[in-house]
Amino acid sequence: MNAIELLLERQSDARLTAPGPTAEQLEIIKKAALKVPDHGALAPWLFYVVEGDSLNTLGEWFFEAATAEALDERTKERAKSLPLRAPLVIIAIAKTQKDHPKVPWLEQVESAACSCFAMQQAAYAQGLGAVWRTGHFAISPTIKSKLHLAEHDEIVGYLYIGTPELQIKKQSRHALDSYFITL
Repeated sequence: MNAIELLLERQSDARLTAPGPTAEQLEIIKKAALKVPDHGALAPWLFYVVEGDSLNTLGEWFFEAATAEALDERTKERAKSLPLRAPLVIIAIAKTQKDHPKVPWLEQVESAACSCFAMQQAAYAQGLGAVWRTGHFAISPTIKSKLHLAEHDEIVGYLYIGTPELQIKKQSRHALDSYFITL
């Protein structure tokens, strides 16, 4: 797959199944995460790779968070199964320096978000499917505590990776003229 094809055809695939990435594919995905813009060479990233029995542990944490944070019943009921939607989940974290004199906190978070996108691109380029999810568990104090994050660190997303259950090419839903204005 060439770079232009990747940029124009990448899509999120929400229905993922086994197999997940091979060791070689995962290595490429990890390398892609570290090739993103990084002002000041701060490397404000941390990634947890979750697979196998650890997916159940993450589901238990989601359930604990849903209960402790008084989320709705539907979320509580689904919490344990959410990580099981793919054979592998990467938790992407912005491990930030809050008061850096040169690189604003937001820019550090944006760098971590770029890492998550780069990993999704690398998965797609290798014939895998991936979907980047956020939602309540990305801002949950319970989950942040379980991951030993500082208050100023952020979970930028959960990247679910596997084999797409359905091979459906999605059409572009955005008109260029609606988003690009010539000054």
